[in-house]
Amino acid sequence: MDMVWVVAIGAIAAGLVQGISGFGFGMVAMSIWAWVIDPQLAAVLAVFGALLGQIIAAVTVRRGFDIRVLLPFVLGGLVGVPLGTWLLPQLDVHWFKALLGGFLVLFCPIMLYSSRLPRLSKRPRWVDALTGLIGGVMGGLGGMTGTVPTLWCTWAGMPKELQRAVIQNFNLTMLMVTMLTYAATGLVSRDVWPLFAVVAPAMLIPSLLGARLYKGLSEQRFKQLVLGLLTVSGITLLVAAVPKLLA
Repeated sequence: MDMVWVVAIGAIAAGLVQGISGFGFGMVAMSIWAWVIDPQLAAVLAVFGALLGQIIAAVTVRRGFDIRVLLPFVLGGLVGVPLGTWLLPQLDVHWFKALLGGFLVLFCPIMLYSSRLPRLSKRPRWVDALTGLIGGVMGGLGGMTGTVPTLWCTWAGMPKELQRAVIQNFNLTMLMVTMLTYAATGLVSRDVWPLFAVVAPAMLIPSLLGARLYKGLSEQRFKQLVLGLLTVSGITLLVAAVPKLLA
């Protein structure tokens, strides 16, 4: 299949997911693009699409946020983004995908189906910062800023509206920093711009549709959707990575 069509299909699927859940563009897009696109190019496209999706979400799904809740995530993420950008050219991408995919496939269903997980009476601020740092690293590796912070917010029992606000604003900040870092380090080359022109229109309508669907979700349905999407993303990462590792 022509690379342009693969880029468009990945952007459509990822735009819909991000519109509904407030995150996940990088996870979904990378799981599709990884089959035919160079990892560094896929990372730049994923960050661009995720950033555009967050800008759309900021307009269509406006939610207030508490700066005291958001700040530890952002401070941790600002440390993580340069580290992830530095790791990108050196990382064994297949091992990264396999480990992340395995973690999601094992952990998300446990959170989804088990009612016996301990409930946190207090959410430590340093854990917020740590998950923000990990999100920043994963953002530098390919726009996957929201995965680990979303898992943490879900486990901590954060209400739907607050979780959406935190993840949406965290992602927007981290993706802006990541894109600026990519541009400063020369990863955004002239060859990328034509593919930006494919990603932007392909993900626009699905993102808007996803944002409309989000508004009708209950707390429980939102949790089920988020964890289900993370599980599917983990499966697709394993499918993409394991055959390469075995070969």
